[in-house]
Amino acid sequence: MTALPTRTAHNGFTLPAIGLGTYRLNGAEGAAAIAAGIDSGYRLIDSAFNYENEGTVGRGVADAATDRSEVIVTTKLPGRHHPIEKARTSIEESRFRLGLDATDLHLIHWPNPIQDEYVQAWTALVDAQQRGVVRQIGVSNFLPEHLERLEHETGVRPVVNQIELHPYFPQEEQLAYHREHGIITEAWSPIGRAKALLEEPVIVEVAAAHEISPAQAVLAWHVARESVAIPKASSLEHQRANLAAASVVLGDDEVAAITALGRADGRLFDADPRTHEES
Repeated sequence: MTALPTRTAHNGFTLPAIGLGTYRLNGAEGAAAIAAGIDSGYRLIDSAFNYENEGTVGRGVADAATDRSEVIVTTKLPGRHHPIEKARTSIEESRFRLGLDATDLHLIHWPNPIQDEYVQAWTALVDAQQRGVVRQIGVSNFLPEHLERLEHETGVRPVVNQIELHPYFPQEEQLAYHREHGIITEAWSPIGRAKALLEEPVIVEVAAAHEISPAQAVLAWHVARESVAIPKASSLEHQRANLAAASVVLGDDEVAAITALGRADGRLFDADPRTHEES
């Protein structure tokens, strides 16, 4: 197995360039797919309390032949659990459902700025890390102003920010901010509106030039931009194809051409972190 490129945070924490998304992977079938993915080379597994599959993920990790210590298991704290006491309980619940002695990476799922309790949630994660029940802590869908407030009020900077990121929504300014501050960028829905995106002429042309699939071309674009893509794949064939994309090297002109697909209405749904409130 070829080693994947890695991304490094301000504190030295590293993630592989491609991870396995698990949204809608549930039950025994989902656990089998996750175990197969781990044994085919995935070392980063993404989940969330609100995906309602932490038990499935934990079973997949346990059933894999790969040593548990090699796998980074991620989950996320939901918006309704931001108040500090609820957050503390939620963190433990996730750990118990996953069946782990410690969560490897625990994120706040959304900032919920109208609710305005995300600093409480972050404080609970900082405490959990200090107690050893969470190894690394980060966020998801946070804007620079949210990130800065966390560090200003707690002295602790997230190691990861998982954001919507794909060619229709390339997030150049957010990526630049993360690079400057040593925050690893993870991309959820990295292939975006897959059917339409994968039929874009520029992506088809790049794929043909490298003798890869359009989906692999998009994942190679993520690798070139130093984000961590976490595509969901249930079949072993797709899992292996996604991992293989990490070894594809795109030219600067190809990366720029794909980035140019960005559009003002590029979000997948109406979920601007300035206003979106997750339950």
